Amino acid sequence: QSQVVESGGGLVEPGGSLRLSCALFGFPLNSYAIGWFRQAPGKGREGVAYISSDGTNTRYDESVKDRFTVSRDIAKNTVYLEMNNLKPADTAVYLCSPAAVRFRSSYLPQNGEFHEWGGGTRVTVSS
Repeated sequence: QSQVVESGGGLVEPGGSLRLSCALFGFPLNSYAIGWFRQAPGKGREGVAYISSDGTNTRYDESVKDRFTVSRDIAKNTVYLEMNNLKPADTAVYLCSPAAVRFRSSYLPQNGEFHEWGGGTRVTVSS
């Protein structure tokens, strides 16, 4: 059964760091691009980071560029989101999503191409 499981969220002070994990079952990373999204209270879902199925291409929203890094471990079929210099505006539920693409492709899908979702992990940035 296919499943997406996010973990690693928590409460952190401004300027702190967290590493989120996204374990994927039934979605082999060589055939799926992965997007990290977040949804803040009262706001819509926004994409923040993406990694291609060949692992060579990434894209970041301007709001997290130079602070967040997306990476993956093929052996564990897990994708990570390293978040540094966190700000209160980063407070949200973070979700990852796989999008089917060509095998080992550098293509990065648009947000509308992501349809599978996990339950998310909550990140709260507050002093």
